Amino acid sequence: MADTAVAKKPPTELCATKANVAPAATSEVTYTPRVDLFETPEEIVLQCDMPGVKAEDVDLRFERGTLTLHGKVTPRPQPTEYFNAEYGIGDFHRSFSIPVEIDATKLAAETKLGVLTVHLPKHERVKSQKITVKAS
Repeated sequence: MADTAVAKKPPTELCATKANVAPAATSEVTYTPRVDLFETPEEIVLQCDMPGVKAEDVDLRFERGTLTLHGKVTPRPQPTEYFNAEYGIGDFHRSFSIPVEIDATKLAAETKLGVLTVHLPKHERVKSQKITVKAS
């Protein structure tokens, strides 16, 4: 996780990462979480690794085509001495430009085992529709 601290990601075909400052971070370090994004005919789905973040500590916002997520990590007790220390403690923050028109009234999100899943349903106007061709 330490290799992803405050890292900028290149844009993908589906969205572009925006560099934003994390709001009200609870720690000195903010990590850029690993994210998978995929598109179905009905929605865009985001799956984000956010270990140590409880559902009530996720701040998820969708405004003017930008999805912003922030996860606050509660600091764990620190021993006075480590044999080996690889796990960094810090909040998570990332923003995405979503180029598809989303129905903001139907957004949904859940977290399970450290993975945040966000469902961004497409607006009816932008969903693919099958056109039936009649023989004449």
